[in-house]
Amino acid sequence: MRRVARVATGLAFTLVILVPLFPLYWMVISALKGPEELQKIPPTWFPADPTFGAFGEVFQVIPFGGAFLNSVLIAGVSTVSVLVTSVMAGYVFAKYRFRGREVLFWAVVATMFLPPIVTLVPLYWLVSTMGLADSYLGVMLPWLANAFGIFLMRQFIADVPDELIDAARMDGASEARILWRVITPLLRPAVVSLAIFAFVFYWNNFLWPLSILQSDDKFPVVLALSRLLSYSTSVRYQNVVMAGALIASVPTMLVFLLAQRVFVRSVARTGVKG
Repeated sequence: MRRVARVATGLAFTLVILVPLFPLYWMVISALKGPEELQKIPPTWFPADPTFGAFGEVFQVIPFGGAFLNSVLIAGVSTVSVLVTSVMAGYVFAKYRFRGREVLFWAVVATMFLPPIVTLVPLYWLVSTMGLADSYLGVMLPWLANAFGIFLMRQFIADVPDELIDAARMDGASEARILWRVITPLLRPAVVSLAIFAFVFYWNNFLWPLSILQSDDKFPVVLALSRLLSYSTSVRYQNVVMAGALIASVPTMLVFLLAQRVFVRSVARTGVKG
């Protein structure tokens, strides 16, 4: 009976792993197939004659290289800004005492529950009034600070002993030095977790860049992919579409794989905190 339970558990665990991985697998094999093999019914589960031609064709059909670099710039700058502003604001909310602190903090947290579509028009009007429409700064400006990041950092910094901060102050350390040399090294799991969430969100953000950008040469990779999808109605370009989607997925997968050890450790520590 115990052996049957183990086998059932193993099968269930394998199924849970394979289901999320199947779209990625199908994307890879479709990118490696030629147009003729993509038309076969029933579809083949392995490429009969693998080819990497579709990966080079992506850069010929649309300006994919420039869009990729645009996404690196937008997601990279936004992520760094979110980390800096979240740590600074989290420190203030966690360790400073001032009138209206709790009201202000929960007002910031409340913005997390606003649907993005509700803030789209006010943000567009504000950015356009500032003359930043169709610019890199305009597409990044609304995301340079993040309510979730502030909330996360505040919760972690609140657990840092006040005695540690008081000792640093007695040694003559400035508030900036205390924050970046004493507090921040203790937040490594939280900072890495926030960096992953922020980078993935900004890399995949579609609605705001679509609203504020008009120039093709400033489009991030998600908007370039939306143009590439117009080719998906033709079997001739289906492997190109899959290759583009696969290339666009690589940075987010790399970010998670490089930081997964710290990320998992952060989740584990959060689960046993008491």
